[in-house]
Amino acid sequence: MSQSRRRMRSAGITLGLTALVAASLTGCSNDEPKDYAAICVNPQTEERVDDDQCDDEREYNGSGGGGGGFFWFYMATRGGGLVPPVGGRYSPSAGTYSVSTLRNSKGRPVSVQRGGLDTRGGDIGTIARGGFGKSSKGGSGG
Repeated sequence: MSQSRRRMRSAGITLGLTALVAASLTGCSNDEPKDYAAICVNPQTEERVDDDQCDDEREYNGSGGGGGGFFWFYMATRGGGLVPPVGGRYSPSAGTYSVSTLRNSKGRPVSVQRGGLDTRGGDIGTIARGGFGKSSKGGSGG
């Protein structure tokens, strides 16, 4: 095998690996932090429940719809709020049950992460940004 053929093969492999790494890094950087993160709650007991209990985007309007129900409770991801663990109580003054009318600083509907927060609770600014292995029922309000 000639020397130039080896160099071309080596250059092709290096170029291919560089493109692969660049593509994966670009994919990671598109995860903008959300304006709000939501936990699933029972508004009647003011307790956090498992995310699986909230299966839609219904907004709580002050009544549980007869038999109660579970709703998303939205907390701002900036400001150092504390997210309770599943089974723990939350304070209704720490967030809102509705994001449909909220706007960000650019006048657009706020971005929302529904679910996927650590079930053990913690600082919302830390656990909402997550990282690898975090899931979200995501979307954006509006």
